[in-house]
Amino acid sequence: MTQLSPSHRSPLATAEPAARASALTKVYGGGETGVTALDAVTVAFDRGRFTAVMGPSGSGKSTLMHCMAGLDTVTSGSARIGDTELASLGDRELTRLRREKVGFVFQGFNLLPTLTALENITLPLRLSGREPDRAWLDAVVATVGLGDRLGHRPAQLSGGQQQRVAVARALLSRPEIVFADEPTGNLDSRAGAEILGFLRDSVRELGQTVVMVTHDPVAAAHADRVVFLADGRLVDELHGPTADAVLDRMLRLEAPGPVR
Repeated sequence: MTQLSPSHRSPLATAEPAARASALTKVYGGGETGVTALDAVTVAFDRGRFTAVMGPSGSGKSTLMHCMAGLDTVTSGSARIGDTELASLGDRELTRLRREKVGFVFQGFNLLPTLTALENITLPLRLSGREPDRAWLDAVVATVGLGDRLGHRPAQLSGGQQQRVAVARALLSRPEIVFADEPTGNLDSRAGAEILGFLRDSVRELGQTVVMVTHDPVAAAHADRVVFLADGRLVDELHGPTADAVLDRMLRLEAPGPVR
């Protein structure tokens, strides 16, 4: 892990969250066939912290991430990135916010096969007409350990290396927040552990804010905090998690009967 100078670090946790939801509700469909995916969820994601979002299948965890990241609209309530209310933005403004203030890491890597690793990392900035800050680019590349692979195309990289490219791409614009949706789902355990370490180190060393949706207690244990959803509601949270503690909470949520 490369230790960065203070000039390379982003601000750590401050009073204002990087993102927050207030009474966030998302309903798919209408009438008797409507499905409530999120039911008045209120949650904040502090700056400079790594938060995992967990819950049983169908609990609404991916829907929460999509609404908080501006990838899906909300039915009622509020979703904010910093002090910006997402519902107040038009399509063009929302696209710009996602490009400049939000980083994404998906399970499927989402790299362009004809571009090199370096070109994939810098693509979002170049699409917005900006040149990457060279010192910051070097710091991010060093952080994820890609210095000797920048000229390789995705097909020449392992799955873990491709996901490292995706992580570097997400960090390069210095976003307000990085959303990671099952980022280790397509990786073996060793590569997955590396990616989780990079995400954790991006928080500790780069001051980044990361929100990760996962079903894996071991992955969640890399976070500073875990929030738990069940039936579209926020039902629990855990600070300083261990894999055993997370697994215990998940087993309780998945057990028959009311959430305890």
